[in-house]
Amino acid sequence: MQSQINQSKLKLSPIVQSMLRCPICNSELELRSGDSHCINPQCQALFPIKNGIPILIDENASIFSIDDLVKERNLFFDLSPKNKFVETLKKLVPSISLNIKAKSNYEHFHKQLHMRCIHPKVLVIGGSILGKGIEKLVANQDIEIVETDVSFGSRTTLICDAHSIPFADHSFDGVIIQAVLEHVVDPWRCVEEIYRVLKDDGLVYAETPFMQQVHGGCYDFTRFTHLGHRRLFRKFEEIESGSTAGPGMALAWSYYYLLLSFTTSKFLRKLMGLFAIMTAFPLKYLDYFLIHRPTALDAASGYYFIGKKSQKILSDKELIKLYQGAC
Repeated sequence: MQSQINQSKLKLSPIVQSMLRCPICNSELELRSGDSHCINPQCQALFPIKNGIPILIDENASIFSIDDLVKERNLFFDLSPKNKFVETLKKLVPSISLNIKAKSNYEHFHKQLHMRCIHPKVLVIGGSILGKGIEKLVANQDIEIVETDVSFGSRTTLICDAHSIPFADHSFDGVIIQAVLEHVVDPWRCVEEIYRVLKDDGLVYAETPFMQQVHGGCYDFTRFTHLGHRRLFRKFEEIESGSTAGPGMALAWSYYYLLLSFTTSKFLRKLMGLFAIMTAFPLKYLDYFLIHRPTALDAASGYYFIGKKSQKILSDKELIKLYQGAC
């Protein structure tokens, strides 16, 4: 790739820049002062660069528009200025969510990465904000983290859509996709893309909800059982999988959304939501006792999967033998 832009202006390292590819045809890109240009004469697509962040979206394979991204409208995350007083009050309200396994899972993922490579490169899909438990991983200077999303955020270094990941084949040692696959229209396509950009012994870490209500408005599409989640990653050898949050959190969420269902008034929904949180948040602590029980696996709020890219595809007959629940 020939670069015609001051590389220090981009939030991507020169090495990562060299790995970038056109999301439409997967050809090399030429980075210029205000945009990136596909060098394929049959494509020649142009993609803008805003505030040092390339916007590499194939609009024919995405629900997002480049123009909307440039103008920061109709985005997944609301970027409008927040009321500091309201935000401070929100921090004082307890959460009904509890991800018990994320921290230890990331530690396991971390160790597995360093068993394979001294200076691994890790792609984070949905990385405009820090995911739960990932702090130690991103603080490690030996790991190069590329944080991507479909919205601008404090950590976004590249705008892209997981349906068409704009990187060369075999680019990364690891891919993280935490609480994202429920928000994509075609999770199977996204996992195929993850498989493609991973090196032959590359690792994936995924977290995806099961018993959770809609939490992304029009950008919320899919849920998976434990076996359904495993099948999604059928081209990966399993290292570890299980529940990230259990039935206690699932019950708290159900109670919260039950109360919200009685009204469409924004004011009343805020009041009911606050009441629900203050009366239901202790339920999540039951998951410390339930998270490893097979009876809880069938009623978990969400699941995780740590896997290694494999040449073998898990068959559906093999899949159903992996059932660990209590039914």
